[in-house]
Amino acid sequence: MQIHAEIVINGMVQGVGFRYFTQRLARQFNLPGYVKNMPNGNVLCEVEGDEDIVRDFIKDLKIGPSFSYVSGVDINTSPDLFGYTSFEVRF
Repeated sequence: MQIHAEIVINGMVQGVGFRYFTQRLARQFNLPGYVKNMPNGNVLCEVEGDEDIVRDFIKDLKIGPSFSYVSGVDINTSPDLFGYTSFEVRF
């Protein structure tokens, strides 16, 4: 089943390469969407794809790059797709 996932990553996730880590990871999993920093210090990521692949992607996001610290991940999923065709870092 294809799903849309909105993922908010909390912790020390800005200024440590988290967005580019997420982009590389999404490309490895072949998931389209985007990632961006939020004004409150969190990182927002949206992806679409097979439910099992999205779950594996989120598992790796919870680890993050070596200089980050992930204290929490909030996930909202939906069957409604936005039709992303690639993965990008947004500013």
